[in-house]
Amino acid sequence: MSVEDLEKYEAEMELQLYKEYRDVLPMFKFVVETERRFYLANEVKVDTRHLGAKVWFEVELHDAWVWDMHRPARFVSDVKVVTFRDLNVEELAQVSERDLLPDPPGLER
Repeated sequence: MSVEDLEKYEAEMELQLYKEYRDVLPMFKFVVETERRFYLANEVKVDTRHLGAKVWFEVELHDAWVWDMHRPARFVSDVKVVTFRDLNVEELAQVSERDLLPDPPGLER
C-alpha cells in the first residue's frame, strides 16, 4: 500500500466518521472534549480531584458515542475518563433550536 493509498483511506474514514457524527448528534445532550477524545453523551458527571498541588478530573459518561475512527463500536453505555488536562463539557441546544450541520465539501446526499 502506497502512502497516497493510505492517505486516501484515512480521508475516507474521516469522512465516514463525520457523516456518522452528523447523523447521531441529535440523539445526545452533551459534548465532552478531553485532550485525547471527543464524546457525545446524554449524562455527564464531573468530579474534580485534588492531591496536594495536583488537580485532575474524573468524568463519567452514560449513553455515549466516541469520536474515534479506529474503534469498531463507537456507541458505549458507560465511560469513565480521567484527565489531568483541559476538559470541556457543553450542553447542546435542543434539536429544534440548532442549525443542521453543513455537509463537508464534496459530499452529496
